[in-house]
Amino acid sequence: MSLYWRIFGLNAVVLGMATALLLWAPVTVSVPVLLTEAVILVGGLVVMLVANAALLRIGLAPLDRVTRLMTTVDLLRPGQRLPVRGGGEVAKLVSTFNAMLERLEGERAASSARALLAQESERRRIAQELHDEVGQSMTAVLLALERAADEAPDPLRADLRQVQEITRESLDEVRRLVRRLRPGVLDDLGLVSAVTSLATEFATHTGLRVRRSFDADLPALDRETELVIYRVAQEGLTNAARHAEAQNVDVSLRGDGGGVVLEVSDDGRGIGAAQEGAGIRGMRERALLVGATLDIVPAAPAGTTAAGTTPAGTRIRLTVPVPRKQS
Repeated sequence: MSLYWRIFGLNAVVLGMATALLLWAPVTVSVPVLLTEAVILVGGLVVMLVANAALLRIGLAPLDRVTRLMTTVDLLRPGQRLPVRGGGEVAKLVSTFNAMLERLEGERAASSARALLAQESERRRIAQELHDEVGQSMTAVLLALERAADEAPDPLRADLRQVQEITRESLDEVRRLVRRLRPGVLDDLGLVSAVTSLATEFATHTGLRVRRSFDADLPALDRETELVIYRVAQEGLTNAARHAEAQNVDVSLRGDGGGVVLEVSDDGRGIGAAQEGAGIRGMRERALLVGATLDIVPAAPAGTTAAGTTPAGTRIRLTVPVPRKQS
């Protein structure tokens, strides 16, 4: 039944019941209208309006479900669908809405993939230029300063040594930027070595305690998937240092049922009800790129002590499926 005829039928039922009551009920209307008659008529009108509202609520319930989903749907959390019940225009509307969500999720995943691939390509280009141009130039300057310091008289030698040290620190910073833009160790030594190096460098520069737990026999992954895992770990560590006010961070990488699971947990203040920023949404887009799922939940139940509320921390869990080899 179409929506038009459904609403027409509901109103016809209410009006038919009202007409039947007027025909067979022992109620008459005088001129002028008596108070008791007016009370009966108003009461009947109220009953008719309430019955009409209840029936319309039942008839239009599928539209309410579509409206609620429209206000909460997030293309970075795919799979949200409405159940299709019955037939007619309402069922067709729900089916069309589900098809639209599926199409939008596919288009969003494709556009995100193109954007992320372009971003990685640009990072690779910038890292290469920093390494080849800036890095080599600073290395040449460092060697020239060393020769000049060796030949300079004592009053000038100390100043040259100071400039040499500043140049060396700048060169180290450029190298760190290159590693962050394009982790060469990921291509050379693999995922475990790359995440290990990332966690070690993170602990060195932030002062936080980083505990690592990596399986040695992880399933084989392609380069794109390994890069996604590395970037999510990098963003998780960055969030723990910048926003969580954490003191300890746990990083684990293990195989689980034919897939790979990355977890980054901290003991900071937790994400709570805060709105997700660009970093977390970027992680979700990367997860969609390889068909992975990303869950961000409290690392532990929050409690209350004499000193105040114990923070729950945040756990970022990335589950990457590994396609099975066809025999």
